[in-house]
Amino acid sequence: MSAPEVLISAIDRRVGALVSDGIISHHRRRLTRNGHGGVLDAEGAGWASDGPQPRPGCSLEVLIDGAEALPRIADEIGDARAHVYLAGWFFSPDFDLVRGPAPSPLRDLLAEAAERVDVRVLAWAGAPLPLFQPSRKTVLTMRESLCRGTRIRCALDPHERPMHCHHEKIVIVDGNVAFVGGIDLTALGGDRFDSCDHPMRGRMGWHDVTTRLRGPAVADVAAHFAARWSEVTGEALEAPPPPPTVGCHELQVVRTVPEKVYAFLPHGDFRIVEAYTRALRSARTLIYLESQFLWSAEIVEILAEKLRHPPTDGFRLVVLLPARPNNGADSTRGQLGALAEADRDNRRFLAATLRARSGGLAGPLYVHAKVGIVDDAWLTIGSANLNDHSLFNDTEMNVVACDPELARDTRLRLWSEHLERPLNAVSGESTTVVDELWRPIASEQLARQHQGDPPTHRLLELPGVSRRSKALLGPIDGLLVDG
Repeated sequence: MSAPEVLISAIDRRVGALVSDGIISHHRRRLTRNGHGGVLDAEGAGWASDGPQPRPGCSLEVLIDGAEALPRIADEIGDARAHVYLAGWFFSPDFDLVRGPAPSPLRDLLAEAAERVDVRVLAWAGAPLPLFQPSRKTVLTMRESLCRGTRIRCALDPHERPMHCHHEKIVIVDGNVAFVGGIDLTALGGDRFDSCDHPMRGRMGWHDVTTRLRGPAVADVAAHFAARWSEVTGEALEAPPPPPTVGCHELQVVRTVPEKVYAFLPHGDFRIVEAYTRALRSARTLIYLESQFLWSAEIVEILAEKLRHPPTDGFRLVVLLPARPNNGADSTRGQLGALAEADRDNRRFLAATLRARSGGLAGPLYVHAKVGIVDDAWLTIGSANLNDHSLFNDTEMNVVACDPELARDTRLRLWSEHLERPLNAVSGESTTVVDELWRPIASEQLARQHQGDPPTHRLLELPGVSRRSKALLGPIDGLLVDG
């Protein structure tokens, strides 16, 4: 770089760091005012401290990609005996949960269930200003289409912070089974039904993850839905009692609910950021993250400190992000550059993305999953991205497990898919797999892209990972939008 470019870059980084520090201080003051002052300083891997405590005797099944998850949701709804409750960002009545010769559109599935059981849908009311999707008008049209001529009950929740939304994605059937994850039951913005091999299919591919939860922790999902439904509609809805034990997993349901949104939780709930803070600070060998966004100054600060002072020589940080998030801009607001700089060319950090691929043809594939795995000992899956929307301002729900077998099995399944290798080929020491598979494949594919050669793999090192971050623009944008 020329001398002026070096000076501009240095000023950009310095001012950006100051703004990031200001955002963290702002969030710390806000949390302290609402009785959550210790959230950002939490240490020790494990469970979030307040709210519903971990529930033993549960079963958690991780469902990767829509082709695996959506038919399972359809099956549970079809077998409902008492009720079906759904809460989400947006619902498409004509969205097919089952594909093929006998598709199952969401409206038909719910309408049939509503003839015999109580079916309630709780959707975000939409953006009050026509600056974002879905708009209030779009949501009203959706509700009319979903409910017309059926017994489905659909309530629209306008209790949001300005510029934010209700983002959790949950399905509860009979109080015994719940789906908690990142998959929206909609085609708005992209078709969520995609298989693990992510072939080219004429429209954007979609990588996502959800969970099927059974056992006592389902009661915490149901209680959250019941509280929101009651406040939005004014109709009392009692959550069912905890179901009996069914498995060996101990699970904690954590959520984000901003303060001053609901009367039932006036000071809010910020246990998702607490759970992440605890786990990331405790990391010794591996942090693996899948997220639609990596914007949070709090999270990046912890990750950067791990790279500057690695806890072990084999420590690695791998993040999987979309190449272009839904705003079409830099996927991290400069945060990848901050992490690359903290790494100091020690090759402990890798940022990658995925593409749909059929032979030598590649197309867009959207990474929408929200997964965190630390040291093959801690796992979270849910609706929360690593941005200030999800950690402080939207309503979100995640499931946390401190279960080495479950965490490792989930990581290996995800790595097998992304690396296009069988499970036994990715089951070695995580450091070795990152160094000998993740990095060489991702780097080679980026080089092939630059040379104009056809791809030979879905994985791709994320372009723009350099020290020349837009560190000023990112945090300022984060302060204005994420607040």
